[in-house]
Amino acid sequence: MKGIVLNRQLDSKIEFVTVPDPELKSGEALVRIKSASLNHRDEWCRQGLYPNLSDGVVLGSDGAGVVEKVSDESHASWIGKEVIINPAMFWGADQRAQSKEFQILGMPRNGTLAEFIAIPLDRLLEKPSHLSWEEAAALPLAGVTAYRALIFQGQAKAGDQVLVTGIGGGVAQFAAQYAKAIGATLSVSSSRSSKLEKAMIAGAEFGFNYLEPDWTEKALNATDGFDVIIDGAAGDSINQLIHVCKPGGRIVLYGATMGLPNKLEARKVYWNQLKIMGSTMGSDQDFQNMIALVEEKKIRPVVDQIFTFENAVKAFDLMKAGDQFGKIVLKP
Repeated sequence: MKGIVLNRQLDSKIEFVTVPDPELKSGEALVRIKSASLNHRDEWCRQGLYPNLSDGVVLGSDGAGVVEKVSDESHASWIGKEVIINPAMFWGADQRAQSKEFQILGMPRNGTLAEFIAIPLDRLLEKPSHLSWEEAAALPLAGVTAYRALIFQGQAKAGDQVLVTGIGGGVAQFAAQYAKAIGATLSVSSSRSSKLEKAMIAGAEFGFNYLEPDWTEKALNATDGFDVIIDGAAGDSINQLIHVCKPGGRIVLYGATMGLPNKLEARKVYWNQLKIMGSTMGSDQDFQNMIALVEEKKIRPVVDQIFTFENAVKAFDLMKAGDQFGKIVLKP
């Protein structure tokens, strides 16, 4: 079969090649991939910024497809089903945090950027029927990360003022969609006016350019502060988020693309009774609940562009540039 693998000997660092067909182990299914999608994690692997990298591993955490074979006859009812793949491996039994054995599909285990994948059956859920293959493939990693950050950790509810920073990226886009779906008032931030305009058209109440020195004052004047803030950047901008958070509010960090802050406005944190918490991926329960919300509210993931596997380098370069609004999808 064909797949996209890490190859750090090449200038592109990835290669579209023939790889061995998957061999099923007990409890696994063979899924024919219909669509897959990229995450920043895939680009970080390409850049050598992820631990325990190994050349020759098929990249990709997100995918959807059709079950073609199962290892055990007792699971034959899965054959022919349209499924979506949960990329969280070995979360463990504690809903509060992942286990030490936790892994994400796509490194070190072969991922979804191939024609087929062998995957444990407990990583499969039936594809929501209202989603296309491209939309379904866009959902898993970013979708569950956003769900856990907003709903489980952030405890967002109808009527809350919610700020999602860095709109346009996969997690941010899902967090914005979920916030609207549950009846929260949505605000977004970005450094690009084009992304703010798209978010406003899609239903955001307010949009703020975080490069403007007075954006925090504009946000406070417009909203009187936020109950929940979902952020993947961190860095020194976390102090701006502390400034616009309501007393008793929650700031949820799911990433740190701007690095660590040089200082933290601790006085505002304790005086305003703020909660700052971390969130990574999601448990099996989070994934199931996320799928249920997507089905109930008929949420459709935003797909920015679709590439063939042969054009994977272009897709990865788009991810690196950060120009996308929504998810980047690849098809065999």
